Amino acid sequence: MNSVRVNSPFNGALIKTLPLHDARDVDKALQVAHGLFQDHTQWLPAWQRIAILEKAAGIMAGQVDELTRIAAQEGGKPWADSRVEVLRAINGVRLGIEHIGQIKGEQIPMGQTPSSVNRLAFTTREPIGVVSSISAFNHPLNLIIHQTVPAIAVGSPVIIKPALTTPLSCLRFMEILTQAGLPEGWCQCLLVDNNNAEKLVTDERINYLSFIGSARVGWLLRSKLSAGTRCALEHGGSAPVIVAADADIEPMIASLLKGGFYHAGQVCVSVQRIFVHESLCDTVAEQLSAGACQLVVGDPLDRPTEVGPLILPREVDRVEAWVDEARQLGTTVLCGGHRISDTCYAPTVLLNPPDRASVSRLEIFGPVVCVYSYRHRHEAIRRANALPYAFQASVFTSDLDTAFDTVRQLNATAVMVNDHTAFRVDWMPFGGRDSSGIGMGGIPYSMHEMTREKLMVIKSNVL
Repeated sequence: MNSVRVNSPFNGALIKTLPLHDARDVDKALQVAHGLFQDHTQWLPAWQRIAILEKAAGIMAGQVDELTRIAAQEGGKPWADSRVEVLRAINGVRLGIEHIGQIKGEQIPMGQTPSSVNRLAFTTREPIGVVSSISAFNHPLNLIIHQTVPAIAVGSPVIIKPALTTPLSCLRFMEILTQAGLPEGWCQCLLVDNNNAEKLVTDERINYLSFIGSARVGWLLRSKLSAGTRCALEHGGSAPVIVAADADIEPMIASLLKGGFYHAGQVCVSVQRIFVHESLCDTVAEQLSAGACQLVVGDPLDRPTEVGPLILPREVDRVEAWVDEARQLGTTVLCGGHRISDTCYAPTVLLNPPDRASVSRLEIFGPVVCVYSYRHRHEAIRRANALPYAFQASVFTSDLDTAFDTVRQLNATAVMVNDHTAFRVDWMPFGGRDSSGIGMGGIPYSMHEMTREKLMVIKSNVL
């Protein structure tokens, strides 16, 4: 295979055919990036990085509709949500600019022992080196921003590999960076197959790996890193929600519908497992399924569409098989439970699927939400924590003590109170723990991870 076909996930129509890069292209990209980093005379000063990113943000602001069209067409996320993604991406560039001035070290106290007198010590933070970023399909522009802009902002050369299903948003951003004046080699895009992608992980010239994708692939790649290469891995989750008996139902239903069916559930922190106190379970399940049945499924380029296609037809096959399995195990299907086409699956609400069902054990990554009844909150928390995934979670309650106690007990990197699990802003820390990943994303947090500390100690008889 020496080319890749980019097709619409909704109707399979060919959008564009692109040439694939080969092993020689990978080596050349690494050589260029490594050469830039090794030659300190070519490093970009902070003022120049700021100017480039400011111009890039301005260019993007003038292309919102076009960037939205590209992202929606190749990724399948509905137009309204794709437009939000584009606006977030622009804000992400601006966050990078804002935090360049916050890259700083600290003074280290001296003189506390006889051996440390007459010394002044302080740290600075330097770019970590060559950054290799491997991205996912589900946010084809914003993920690219999160995996390139922090590197550019701190002054590290970066090589980005977009998902082959959704490379067009990345390629457009590369054009924008060039137009904004980023010198050649500081941000390179490679379209490569899995074998050549692995070379972007294992090569000793890589100083930092940013990977967004499946846990199986991510942990395997981490085991192949060269000595000293740092990494951040962002994998999937199986986001739990605890609904207490005193939860305010009306606003909660709207929140859960958005968190569960946004981008057809193809988000690593999508609402998946909702544990509802038995006194509210029937009401919540009925209202949630009523709302899900009213969601408009269709072409992501049609403005009324609320739920688009899954990224590939085989994902529809998988979701269908998992729901059919749950049904055969005695699960009540309250809404949906069937495919609409080869590319779309109906928004689905399941009631009390057994713990051994795939929908209860694994990340669904599709438009399926499971509702479970519980009697005691500690039981719901135990079940929420029972899976190896730990990313974002949430609790709905009107009681502050219940909120604090649930937050404390849930195994998650972030717990939302009275909001869905998929909430995110791009300046907050974002990442999984346990099987869900390692390291922390979010523009300023990635910038920190893409730098390293250097200590300077000055000895002088006049100090």
